[in-house]
Amino acid sequence: MAKEVMRRTASDNEYLHKDFHGSMSVGIDYLDAHYGPEAVRDYLRQFTASYFAPLIERVKMEGLTPLKEHFERLYAVEGAAIEARLSRDELVIRVAACPAVTHMRACGYPVARLFSETTRTVNEALCEGTPYAAELIEYDEDTGRSVQRFFRRAS
Repeated sequence: MAKEVMRRTASDNEYLHKDFHGSMSVGIDYLDAHYGPEAVRDYLRQFTASYFAPLIERVKMEGLTPLKEHFERLYAVEGAAIEARLSRDELVIRVAACPAVTHMRACGYPVARLFSETTRTVNEALCEGTPYAAELIEYDEDTGRSVQRFFRRAS
């Protein structure tokens, strides 16, 4: 029998990391229980400033368009549809159901009491040092349904 060789790279595979959300939730609960809610927010701010530094720089230079593109890619990878409305000074994102919360609930994973901070605090940190600010207008704890708003800060 002839030997068959299959060559694959990581990029040949569909990118999925849904169980990451369960781990993140457990980590958030740990920080909250042992160090308090501000430790959760501090961690998320530090992570965002480091991991998303290139995105933050693009927002400084290009405005809200890079954020819109980021969220459209992010939710597409997660298999969730969003509505993103962009104007010159405002980006509003409507998420019917958070794919992370949906996955955790379907698998029976606990959803951290402060899991919404992965939206609120991360969005705020994405805007630090830019002309923009972020607010979480609506958030449903059961589904992660949300309305997120990014807007130009008052001069």
